[in-house]
Amino acid sequence: MESIKIRLKDGTEKVLDKGTRVIDVAKDISEGLARNIVGGKLNGELLDLKSEIPEDGELVFLKFDDEEGKEFFWHTSSHVLAQAIKRIFPEAKLAIGPAIDHGFYYDIDVEHKITPEDLEKIEKEMKKIVKEKLEVERFTLPKEKAIEYVKEQGEDYKVELIEGLEEGAEISFYKQGEFSDLCAGPHLPNTGKVKAIKLLSVAGAYWRGDENNKMLQRIYGTSFEKKKDLEAYLERLEEAKKRDHRKIGKEMDLFSLREEGPGFPFFHPKGMIVKNELESFWREEHRLRGYEEIKTPIILNENLWKQSGHWDHYKENMYFTEIDEQNFSVKPMNCPGAVLTYNRTIHSYRDLPIRMGELGEVHRHELSGALHGLMRVRYFTQDDAHIFALPNQIKDELIGVIELVDHVYRLFGFKYHVELSTRPEKSMGSDEDWNMAIGSLREALEAKGIDYKVNEGDGAFYGPKIDFHLEDCLQRTWQCGTIQLDFQMPQRFDLNYIGQDGEKHRPIMIHRVVFGSIERFIAILIEEFAGKFPTWLAPEQVKIIPITDKQKEYAEKLEKDLFGNRVRVKVDSRSEKMGYKIREAQLEKTPYMLIVGEKEVESGMVSVRSRDKGELGTMEFSTFKDSLLQEINFKGQ
Repeated sequence: MESIKIRLKDGTEKVLDKGTRVIDVAKDISEGLARNIVGGKLNGELLDLKSEIPEDGELVFLKFDDEEGKEFFWHTSSHVLAQAIKRIFPEAKLAIGPAIDHGFYYDIDVEHKITPEDLEKIEKEMKKIVKEKLEVERFTLPKEKAIEYVKEQGEDYKVELIEGLEEGAEISFYKQGEFSDLCAGPHLPNTGKVKAIKLLSVAGAYWRGDENNKMLQRIYGTSFEKKKDLEAYLERLEEAKKRDHRKIGKEMDLFSLREEGPGFPFFHPKGMIVKNELESFWREEHRLRGYEEIKTPIILNENLWKQSGHWDHYKENMYFTEIDEQNFSVKPMNCPGAVLTYNRTIHSYRDLPIRMGELGEVHRHELSGALHGLMRVRYFTQDDAHIFALPNQIKDELIGVIELVDHVYRLFGFKYHVELSTRPEKSMGSDEDWNMAIGSLREALEAKGIDYKVNEGDGAFYGPKIDFHLEDCLQRTWQCGTIQLDFQMPQRFDLNYIGQDGEKHRPIMIHRVVFGSIERFIAILIEEFAGKFPTWLAPEQVKIIPITDKQKEYAEKLEKDLFGNRVRVKVDSRSEKMGYKIREAQLEKTPYMLIVGEKEVESGMVSVRSRDKGELGTMEFSTFKDSLLQEINFKGQ
């Protein structure tokens, strides 16, 4: 019998008969291991436990706690959801049901409007399916047979999906009990492993994300191996609702979203303070690292976007207008403007690297259903920078950007992980350029000793990228910073520098952002700190509260002193009770309150109340001021 050789994570090598399943290897090691794993991964490809191992390679066993292990769990959970829906609403037509971050969803087409009461019924049926411990079996059909199969089931959306696959393809399905579904997998071996389930919400979703298509109903859910883990997750969801930046932003009067401009946020005076402070911080950090700031137009000629490649790869997300009988586009990205700025003069190799930073305002068309507060908008400020470098400068420039991103994220207390994204299917440039670019990014990451995950095929159309995914206090991740290495745009725009040999050479272009979108980063900060911004970033840093009108003059004197030191300070001299004014300052999340009464006026002291530490007691005003200014100037470090 033909044999195959596999290597396990601990380095152990095994020779197996061809046809051996993943679960068989696990059982051969121990029954305990076989019970605790949800799937396997061979040479980077996910395999069901029941899958036969097809070739030599490295086999990794996956548990639910592994990031990829959750994909098995939540994919099967989505099928359990679909099966429950079909039992309760046999007329429902199924669209797609993938595993996503923190759970799964399924899009369905049914005339009945799904209510919270319906979610309870569906969830109850899902738990019943779990108890049935239905075996999950994979089978395949040729394309034409697969189309006939789903037509017989009346699943029109599945027909459309299969018709879009290549001719001659073998189409895979998964079956559990009376239910089967078009699916590439991976899946658990049976429904019984899904122990703790919760359906979370229902929302509208256009078929295939196209607003010209029918609106479907999308049911979201999550599931865990253990009930306690589900309960912990639901507690985090409740906390996330309390921290929702849209709710806090309204309470703190930071920004608003209006029907007159869907997806185009309005920043109020307090919100502008936060935005301006972030931008000032950005400018200073970049000045210290040798960046020069530029500003490029919001509207540029259509031909520029054709030359840059955005027309072919991004035009469905762009806005257009006509000026003097010529077509123009509102910029979705800042890079072509930076390229034109570089090309304004002839550069020597001695000039490089040239680092250009821009807080550029960009517009991108997002579907109305995708808009979400400041997280997903149609207009935002991108903290862009473009570095034009010699080939032998790439490594050092990449390391410099990595160190800047690390500095900024650590300032806010964020942990993060890194992904390296490689060439997508729809891209431009030669394999040689792409391989060189990917190799350069790997080299920089490894030089910094950074662990990273390879995200195959998720690079930009013009080059590979490093993405920084920061983790907030609720264990959610947000992709913010990115570094993209670009060999394509310098060629398209014929960028040059004069080398030591007196000849023209092509510079390398690095695209990078740290915050990503300033607006989105503000939303993340609001939710991370629940509106309690660090003192240097807070819209109002000090509230002075006189106990009676007799202390108003003293309070205003303190206000003037702090204001002269660039502190954002306000006296609350309203004829309200002290308790009311203190509670209001707490709701406004002001970092410090100075309570001044007759004793404070006589002694030149202040009674200090900290938002984060509570009562700090009475102290000399100068002592408080020096401590406050140090906290602001050094940003709490």
